[in-house]
Amino acid sequence: MIRSIREIFSGLRSLVTGMGITLGQFFKPSITLRYPHEALKMTPRFRGHIELVRDPATGRAICIACKVCEKVCPSECITVDGAKLEGEKRKSVTQFDLDFTKCSLCAACVEACKSNALRFSKAYNLASTNKDDFIMDLFKKLEDESRLTAPEAAPKPEEPADK
Repeated sequence: MIRSIREIFSGLRSLVTGMGITLGQFFKPSITLRYPHEALKMTPRFRGHIELVRDPATGRAICIACKVCEKVCPSECITVDGAKLEGEKRKSVTQFDLDFTKCSLCAACVEACKSNALRFSKAYNLASTNKDDFIMDLFKKLEDESRLTAPEAAPKPEEPADK
């Protein structure tokens, strides 16, 4: 009988201790962010997918299509193609594909690039249920961005119509 009473008091003490911890946590401030409405501040060392670096003078990609990044990638997720354009001394990149589903963000490609044509992006909100959304042509993306940021040509004044 005494043993049963001890077990009851031991269980009650355990219950009160657990409830004390629960109530203490209940009144602490919340650390959860309401995601779509609030976002964490990204750290300066954040690694997103890689991206091509633009030459500030010409607005084109710095990449010379040497394919070193493709060769050093342990995941084999990079494919580079290039061509020598008229009037150029070196090859220029024409296609730079990244399969981000395979990328391990190891930075081997960024470190191996002698022309410093690659860097990590700060894009972190890459969510999709379609695998094809993660196979990116970084050269095309860079070209599209340069078209959007280029100043628009001034509209020509309309000529009067002959009647």
